[in-house]
Amino acid sequence: MEVGIVGLPNVGKSTLFNALTNAGALAANYPFATIEPNVGVVAVPDDRLVQINKLITTEKIVPALLKIVDIAGLVRGASTGEGLGNKFLSHIREVDAILHVVRCFEGGDVLHVEGKVDPLSDIDTVDTELMLADLETLEKSLDKQRRQARAGDKDAAAVLGLMESCANMLKQGKPLRSMGPFKPEDAKMIPSMGMMTAKKVLYIANVDEADPLGQGPLVQLVRQRAAAENGAIVPVSAKLESELAELSPEDRIGMLKDLGMTEPALASVAREAYRLLGLQSFFTAGPKEIRAWTIPHGATAPQAAGVIHTDFEKGFIRAEIYNITDLVQYKSEAAIRAAGKLRSEGKTYVMQESDVAHFLFSS
Repeated sequence: MEVGIVGLPNVGKSTLFNALTNAGALAANYPFATIEPNVGVVAVPDDRLVQINKLITTEKIVPALLKIVDIAGLVRGASTGEGLGNKFLSHIREVDAILHVVRCFEGGDVLHVEGKVDPLSDIDTVDTELMLADLETLEKSLDKQRRQARAGDKDAAAVLGLMESCANMLKQGKPLRSMGPFKPEDAKMIPSMGMMTAKKVLYIANVDEADPLGQGPLVQLVRQRAAAENGAIVPVSAKLESELAELSPEDRIGMLKDLGMTEPALASVAREAYRLLGLQSFFTAGPKEIRAWTIPHGATAPQAAGVIHTDFEKGFIRAEIYNITDLVQYKSEAAIRAAGKLRSEGKTYVMQESDVAHFLFSS
């Protein structure tokens, strides 16, 4: 799964990306420092891996991973090609969800592309450009879709109804995510339509170093906006997080304590992005490795097995499953089995959070 970091130029996107991934992307105080998107992979922090490792000795621990794409800054007029907008918009279409970075601090040496710090105006600018681009995409396709529907194509008629509903929403100045949650059949069609404003959004409030917990008035405005959209927000000082990322683990703990923080804010970003995409983890555990595997909510046991290897799904027989709480209580897999808590689940079993699984399959 991929999430794209989006926002106006000079709001801290590349600094945030560098801190998240330690990838060394160019971060500069001028628009369009990023032209081609930078791509990095982020480990999703998960204390459950530590819990398992306390009771199962292993050679290595592998966390769940999330791909992060740093997309160049949008500007007013991007939907009509301003600032190389068409190229940047194509990158946004390819990601699964959006991390929208919004500047929430005054002053400093960094120039604001709009000449003033106004996070709600920044959000509106980005939303407007994405909505205009979505509407243009729909209007180019509607005539063809109507002709196919009139010719008796039932599939085309179903898509036409959704496209017209989307177009009406956009004409009202509302992003398509405000239509959600989509019906299951519509949710399947939306991705093929290339609608950017249908993607889920996590707001990242880039705050001043003196306000790492995001208590300032500008952040409160973004919180209210996110709440109105049933969305989420994580306050982050991108500059501070980039400094934390360069420290040794011992020095990082000390700096976090001085700041009144229990962990880097970027840990919350990774977890929230994971949640935003509707993902969860199940685990495999043994002497060679303990690993978190990524699946969507609602995935069945064979589908989870297929994440490990496609042959596991094709030849699925059953899954032997216990929960991490069972491991904490009984201290070992052998004790879990002896207590009758190791469950044998078939093809219809829906995986649950904190499941630890062994899959049996035929080759």
